[in-house]
Amino acid sequence: MARTQVAIIGAGPSGLLLSQLLDLAGIDNVVLERRTRQYVESRIRAGVLEQGTADLLTRAGVDARMKREGIVHDHIGLAFGEREERIDLTAHTGASVIIYGQTEIQHDLFEARAARGGTIVFEAEDVTPLDFDTAAPRVTYRKDGLTHTLDCDVIAGCDGYHGVCRASVPESALKTYELVYPFGWLGVLADPPPVSPHAVTYVSNDRGFALCSMRSMSRSRYYIQCALEDDVAQWSDAAFWDELRRRLPSSLAEPLVTGASIEKSIAPLRSFVAEPMRFGALFLAGDSAHIVPPTGAKGLNLAAADVRVLADALAQFYGEKDSAGLAAYSDRCLRRVWRAERFSWQLTMLTHKFSDDDFNRRMQVAELDYLTSSEAGAKSVAENYTGVALEAAEG
Repeated sequence: MARTQVAIIGAGPSGLLLSQLLDLAGIDNVVLERRTRQYVESRIRAGVLEQGTADLLTRAGVDARMKREGIVHDHIGLAFGEREERIDLTAHTGASVIIYGQTEIQHDLFEARAARGGTIVFEAEDVTPLDFDTAAPRVTYRKDGLTHTLDCDVIAGCDGYHGVCRASVPESALKTYELVYPFGWLGVLADPPPVSPHAVTYVSNDRGFALCSMRSMSRSRYYIQCALEDDVAQWSDAAFWDELRRRLPSSLAEPLVTGASIEKSIAPLRSFVAEPMRFGALFLAGDSAHIVPPTGAKGLNLAAADVRVLADALAQFYGEKDSAGLAAYSDRCLRRVWRAERFSWQLTMLTHKFSDDDFNRRMQVAELDYLTSSEAGAKSVAENYTGVALEAAEG
């Protein structure tokens, strides 16, 4: 039987970032991960970082490569019909975003934990949080055919939407809210240079939504709205590029450079929130507690915000013997979460095709026209996209 102060379930970005921050604060922790490092590190995710997330990576000492290779962007694009408009993030908020892939962050965090001798147990099977409603919480797991028990003070559930932590909470103690959207995103990662100088351009078209997203000066990620029942195998590279061109304004369609896909997948879209985010000694963070559609680029940033609040609360608890931060954790996080859900929902409803109703389409175009031509409208988008409006929610 082993003991640690904080048992962290899940070695994704939120789990490793929490582990690093706790270690720097002198708080002992162990990370349990059911997959291999290679599997976790190879997952391709988005990489639009709010300044608050970048600052947290700096605090964790994992910002060197981000500062060298990350691309700072101070504007985003909104396109509809033949119009391609720009919203200046910095002019409206004084903030910007950084393009740096989640895969790179994952690698940086693994390297940082290894350099500090952090304990990460990979291929931990049947991980189970137990007795988190008592003064003696513990986690059991199997490794190499043997069952292990890890005693701890706190369990951090950073194991994602399908993880064991939220599933371990009694249904009577949990309230969930969910909206499943009636479409998905077909995404292609490829090495042609970005089609637009904007880091991200959202496209609303009569045929459906599209997104042009920069990963680097030589790598791009493109998405188109598709039916949930679509199969990736039905979409050849040629068919994808042809459909993307149809949805882009000519200012983007004409200079579009295509190429062989490196990765191609279909992702469903949903909004999901679990309340509360604390159950005794069990604290949920990131996707285990909430999911946002990728439209607003909030998933990783929300997870990082949860981790910051939890790391600070644990430092206060162990350093000052003060549990006020832990008691306020759920309320502080959820206020920010719901603001992010609202923005992601708004942007999703505004840019995607839900029906063939002409009136609804006219309302979308009118709203897009307002947001891109009104100072107040553009500022609202900028405040939410950069996270400035969300930071204020934590109080």
